Amino acid sequence: MTIIRKANEADIPAMNDIYNQAVRETVATFDLNPHTLEQRTDWFSRYQDRYPLFTAEIDGEVAGYGSLSPFRDKEAYRDTVELSIYLSPRFQGNGLGKKMMNVLIEDAKKRGFHTIISGITGGNEVSVRLHERFGFEFVGNFKEVGHKFGEWQDVHFYQLIIK
Repeated sequence: MTIIRKANEADIPAMNDIYNQAVRETVATFDLNPHTLEQRTDWFSRYQDRYPLFTAEIDGEVAGYGSLSPFRDKEAYRDTVELSIYLSPRFQGNGLGKKMMNVLIEDAKKRGFHTIISGITGGNEVSVRLHERFGFEFVGNFKEVGHKFGEWQDVHFYQLIIK
């Protein structure tokens, strides 16, 4: 059984494990070093008021998480958020990303956000298809902005304007 709920402090170790797997093995994040629990706890403290953080739980196990974060820190960006979803490799490919996306978009609407932005590393076609399925449009490409695993990485930006 899958439950998507607001994340709580007890989820921090599992979320940290999921994120650190992405740091070590993927270009989904441009962090180069795994996060400590202290870093992840500090990160967690920035959510839950204006910006939500959700956990996906399958049969009692944290399978992934998703968030809406400030896009930029200038005041005029206050109604624009950046979407992130991280899933444990064990739970990828079974529709969990779609469920997380639904929850995040609906929550963005309830909170009155106007625009959702996602930065997707070049070559991540699964993420591109997921975003396009929900109406996100490609709006630009930043070439060679991250260097990871010995290669320059592009970031493709996708945008959803909430109507």
